[in-house]
Amino acid sequence: MPLDTSAYGLALLRVDGRRWNELRRMHAQIRTQAAADGSSYLEMGHTKVMCVVTGPSEPGPRRGGLGGTASGGGASSAQSKDAEVAVSIVVAGFSSVDRKRPGRGDKRILELQSTISSALAASLHTHLFPHSTISISLHVLSQDGSLLAALINAATLACVDAGIPMTDYVVACTAGSTSTYAANDEAADPLLDLNHQEEQELPGLTVATLGQTDRVAVLVCESRVQVSRLEGMLAVGVDGCKQVREILDRVVRDKGHRMLLEGTVERGAGLDDMEVD
Repeated sequence: MPLDTSAYGLALLRVDGRRWNELRRMHAQIRTQAAADGSSYLEMGHTKVMCVVTGPSEPGPRRGGLGGTASGGGASSAQSKDAEVAVSIVVAGFSSVDRKRPGRGDKRILELQSTISSALAASLHTHLFPHSTISISLHVLSQDGSLLAALINAATLACVDAGIPMTDYVVACTAGSTSTYAANDEAADPLLDLNHQEEQELPGLTVATLGQTDRVAVLVCESRVQVSRLEGMLAVGVDGCKQVREILDRVVRDKGHRMLLEGTVERGAGLDDMEVD
């Protein structure tokens, strides 16, 4: 059923009841798997992603002596002294309505792996771990739009949980427009955090920024949109990233506070020895 966007300008509400600048409900956890070096679970609306980080560790043998990783998400070659960020994505067959599990060489999955690997490699201090590999395994449990943004946010949380030094959070969000490209509506309003139905019908982009700054780490736009609308969409997306950053930072701080209270971090250290907001 086509998405009726005519109601957006009248009721000022979207199909799921949100206003144009509202995020969907976001829920996140870290240290969800005790056996892993770092792990996280994140929900953005009905998009649900789980992430496990292993390493930095010694790289394993490569197939055929090639420089790339088997997962297709390597951020550096074998000759580099920096650590390699290897990303693998597994999409569950029940994650979408199609009930179709993508193949191992699916181009869409390979693009997502490469994008996430490049974005995280720019923020992680990979120079501190020469000739090693940081393996990031992402599992998609449910899809309802903003998949790339959810994957980046989950991977960032897992890297923080693993204790890998990084410049700042790499946070991502999507933005779109209330009118299609064919409508050629120059006065179309931007939308924040698109769901699956909106992504199918409306032009949109995914933007990731570094921390609370306006420095763009990732910008992916796979739909046709007028240039006049692009600036507004990007501004709304960057503002959404700042909101996401506050949510992720609160999750990390709350988990650290609970660990201090439970005595799982430096039993001799108390709350007075550390600054906890």
